[in-house]
Amino acid sequence: MKVLVVEDDREAARYVEKGLREAGHVVDLAHDGEIGLFMATTESYDVIVLDRMLPKRDGVSLLKAARAKNVGTPVLILSALSDVDQRVEGLRAGGDDYLTKPYSFSELLARVEILGARRSQPLLPDTVFTVADLKLDRLARRVTRSGQVIDLQPREFRLLEYLMRHVGQVVTRTMLLENVWDYHFDPQTNVIDVHVSRLRAKVDKGFEEPLIHTVRGAGYVVRQGD
Repeated sequence: MKVLVVEDDREAARYVEKGLREAGHVVDLAHDGEIGLFMATTESYDVIVLDRMLPKRDGVSLLKAARAKNVGTPVLILSALSDVDQRVEGLRAGGDDYLTKPYSFSELLARVEILGARRSQPLLPDTVFTVADLKLDRLARRVTRSGQVIDLQPREFRLLEYLMRHVGQVVTRTMLLENVWDYHFDPQTNVIDVHVSRLRAKVDKGFEEPLIHTVRGAGYVVRQGD
């Protein structure tokens, strides 16, 4: 996998470069936003690791400019700014993931490899979503697992569709409330847990491998494996 690391802290950049190379990846470095933008728009990369605070052009500005030039490379934003609004701004600018400094390299590597693997997978039509032997067809309003039809209520169908749209990503309760229920209220309510429990009973019960997983303290994720 070929990775572009845009980081003005040269020691931190060398640390990330060394770790990624040891993991078998090809790495290019850029130490300011202008060079980073040039490399991101003229070379082909599988993932870009982008520091938010950069000289000459900040990370968010770089990202917006790259997306405006139709650069679709997945981007992991690194930042010492942990404020929610700052994270949201980065994601809305076109970032695919966000990691707050200080971070462990093992987590950075995992996030980079997940983004790279996700990009290498063929895009499914947005009417059909498949995870392992689970298939959801939006147009037919039909869900099957191993060819067996699963009867879902409308809310359960929307819940599963949202989870499958974000396969491999942890989806929070607040995200589910805003996107499946279309309103805002206390994310501590157990309405989400109740519906996920019902959905899990229909989707996973009787099958050897569970696909709907609870991530303690974070939310839920649809994926293969524990």
